Amino acid sequence: MKGTSGKRILTDLVSLVRFAIHQDNELVPFPEWVNANFNAWLVQTIRHSRESGNPEPFKAEQIRWLEMIRDHVAANLSIEREDFELAPFNREGGLGKAHRLFLEGLQPIMEALNVALVA
Repeated sequence: MKGTSGKRILTDLVSLVRFAIHQDNELVPFPEWVNANFNAWLVQTIRHSRESGNPEPFKAEQIRWLEMIRDHVAANLSIEREDFELAPFNREGGLGKAHRLFLEGLQPIMEALNVALVA
C-alpha cells in the first residue's frame, strides 16, 4: 500500500469491518458513508430547527465549516477541538473562528457529528 496514508488505511478498514460483520450490505468507502450520514444529519437538524421556529438554522459560512468538519471526520474518524488548529481550519481562522460561528453550539455540534457521521 505504498503511498497510502495510515489514516486512509484506517478508514478503509472501518468500512471493511462494517461489511464483514454484516452491519452494511455493501462495501462502501468510508468517505461516502460519512457524506451520506452528514446529509441525513443536516436535513434532520434543519427540519427540527424549522419545526422549533428557526427558519434558517445555519448560515452559508456555517454550512461551509460543517462540510469541512465532515471531510475531516471522513479522513480521521472524528473531530476534536485541537483539530481546528490543523488545515484547512487554521487557514480559515481555527478554533476561534469556529467558536464565533457556532457560539455555545460548537461542542454539541462536534459531539453530534462524531456520533452521526460514523454510525
